[in-house]
Amino acid sequence: MGVPATVVFTDLHGSTAVFEALGNVLATETITRITAWIAQQCEAANGRVVKTLGDGVLALFPDGESALKAVVELQRVHFKRMLRAPNDVAMPIRIGLASGDVELVAGDCYGDAVNVAARLCDLCGPNQIWADAASLHHVSEAQGVTFRILGPINIRGRAEPCTVYQIEWHEVEASDFLTMQGELDPELNIGDSDVLGRELQLTWLAQTKSFRAFELPVHIGRVRSVEFVVNDPRVSRTHARLEWRNGSVMLVDVSSYGSWVRFTGATGADVLLRREECVLHGEGELALGASFADSSVPTVHFKVT
Repeated sequence: MGVPATVVFTDLHGSTAVFEALGNVLATETITRITAWIAQQCEAANGRVVKTLGDGVLALFPDGESALKAVVELQRVHFKRMLRAPNDVAMPIRIGLASGDVELVAGDCYGDAVNVAARLCDLCGPNQIWADAASLHHVSEAQGVTFRILGPINIRGRAEPCTVYQIEWHEVEASDFLTMQGELDPELNIGDSDVLGRELQLTWLAQTKSFRAFELPVHIGRVRSVEFVVNDPRVSRTHARLEWRNGSVMLVDVSSYGSWVRFTGATGADVLLRREECVLHGEGELALGASFADSSVPTVHFKVT
């Protein structure tokens, strides 16, 4: 029988760039130190750390109130620490919360709340906390903490969308324009509506695939295991990653030779990405492994709607 709990997932955003900046040894030490601190803070706040995941932590709390208090404090303290850190090693925390019954098996935990918390952590942006409605049940806003309704969001692998809130944790006066959980229209909890609501279409030669926002991240590459295959020797095995971040589709180049982006109707120069990222909007093309100047370059057409 499951145990009721509020699940907390944390993730250090930008850890890959820190490895490039510091090298493997120093980056590993830095990330391990921050992760250990997060785990200690969770335990000190009445949480149970189930496991650490490289640059993340999975913890369980007995209720939403203790979990929320812990993660807000985490964000506030870590944000102040980052202000003193060099830009190339600053790693903001992303946090997802969800409540429900959890199965504890052999030192690990399973359940719908675990999956939802992990996915909200993936979807939210740096310095953000996203929580499902269940984790905020009977939890009140506090000084400097407000609940902003994002609406129903589809979670990959889950039949029904769940209502999600962004926790505004900066120590400022609560705004009358931020909606409290108790005022939520119950109709938002049902139906097929999805606040992310965006769709990405990719086309290469005769292949066209569409991905909804909640299905991201997806990968473009040469191997069959990626979601969108471009079989050309100039394309890396995993060439680029497409993420949903802060309401936008983000293209992240992870290739050996780079990606070029051209937006339909734009008059500026093509955007060259080498281990960098940019927001995709409207329509355009991606040249993979070589620039658009090469007429034979594999070119993927994209459309964001």
